[in-house]
Amino acid sequence: MEIMQAMVLRRPGGPLELTVLPKFQPAAGEVRVRVLACGVCRTDLHVVDNELPDIPMPVIPGHEIVGRVEAIGDGVTHLHMGERVGIPWLGYTCGVCAYCAGGRENLCDRPLFTGYTRDGGFATHAIADARFVFALGEEGGMPISRRCFAPA
Repeated sequence: MEIMQAMVLRRPGGPLELTVLPKFQPAAGEVRVRVLACGVCRTDLHVVDNELPDIPMPVIPGHEIVGRVEAIGDGVTHLHMGERVGIPWLGYTCGVCAYCAGGRENLCDRPLFTGYTRDGGFATHAIADARFVFALGEEGGMPISRRCFAPA
C-alpha cells in the first residue's frame, strides 16, 4: 500500500496532527497531485481556528497548492502525468444550478472548497476535481489566456 503524509485537523479548534494515510486514488474526473508547495492563507487559519461554519472533520487544510500530476482518473484529458499544476480555493461546483448554468459557477449553490469542505494541500498529495486544476507551465506562471483578469 502506498502511503502519504498529511497535517490533519481532527476536531474544531484542535491542533494539526501529522498523519500517515493511504495515498488517495483519483475517481473519474479527478487527479492526484504530488504537492510541491502550499501557501498558508488567512482562510486556512479560519478553518483551523474553527471560524467557518460546518467544517467537516477530519479535514486537511490548504488551498493554494502547486504540484505535479501523479495519477489521472477516467475522463480527464486536459491534464498530463508530471504536469505542473495549481489547485485553487474553489474545488467543485455542481454544474446544474442557475449560477453554474449561467456561467457564474463562483456563486454555485453547492460548492466545495479546497482545504475546507474537501481535503487540501497540507499534505504530500492531494486529490482535486480536474475541472478546477490549472496547468501552470514550467516558466512560473499560468498562460495569460488562463488568468482571471484581462491583460493590460
